[in-house]
Amino acid sequence: MLRLDYPFEIQLSAGCELYPGNTSESFFRVAFQGKEIMSFQGTHWVPAPDAPSWAGRATKELNQDQGTRKTLQWFLNDTCPQFVRGLLEAGKSELEKQVKPEAWLATGPHPGPGRLLLVCHVSGFHPKPVWVMWMRGEQEQQGTQRDNVLPHADGTWYLRVTLDVEAWEAASLSCRVRHSSLGGQDIVLHWEGSHSSTWLIPVAILGSLLMSGCVGCLVLWCRKHGPLSSYQGIL
Repeated sequence: MLRLDYPFEIQLSAGCELYPGNTSESFFRVAFQGKEIMSFQGTHWVPAPDAPSWAGRATKELNQDQGTRKTLQWFLNDTCPQFVRGLLEAGKSELEKQVKPEAWLATGPHPGPGRLLLVCHVSGFHPKPVWVMWMRGEQEQQGTQRDNVLPHADGTWYLRVTLDVEAWEAASLSCRVRHSSLGGQDIVLHWEGSHSSTWLIPVAILGSLLMSGCVGCLVLWCRKHGPLSSYQGIL
C-alpha cells in the first residue's frame, strides 16, 4: 500500500510512566528509518507533525482496526501501570534501603619524588549514588580521580578516590563524602588529623640514634673510669 523501497527499518517504543497521586502516562511511538512518524494517543493513531504524507494514510488504515486499538488501550492504560506498580512494590524495601558509608584515608604508591598519592576509601554504603571529593577548605580539587563504584557481596558499594599532590601541600587537604544515608551531615576526613602519627617515624629513628649514642658514651666512660658501683659510696 505504501510502496516503500526495501529494505527499511521500523522502530517501536512503548511503555508507561508513574507519577504521584496514582496517576500514569503511557506512550506508544513508531519511527521509520530513525525518525518518528506516528504515535498512539488516547484511542487513536496520530501522525507526527513532520511525518511524510504516506504516514497519514497508514494511521487512517490502522484506526479502522478497532480490535487492535482496544488492545493497545488495555495494554497502555491498565496492564503497563499495574505491572510497573507491582515491580516498585516488590522492590520498595531495596529502593528505600539506606546504609551509612565508612571512610578512611591512606596513601597509594608514590607517584614521584616529593609527591604523595592520597587515597580516600569509602565503603559499605547503599544506595549506589555517592559524592566524594578531595577538598582544600571549601574548594574542590580538580585533580581528584574517581575509580568505578564496585559492589560488595552484601549489596553495598565501595569507592576509591585519589589525588596526586606535592607532599608539602597535603597537610591542608580533606576528603568529603556526601550520601543520602547521612542526612545532610557530610563525612569530612582531614589529612593531617588522620595521619598526624606519620611524624612519629622520624622521631622514633632519631630517638633510637640518641639512645644508641648515650649507651656508647656510657660504655666508654665505664671502661675509662671503672664500673659505676665503685662510686656508690661517694654518691
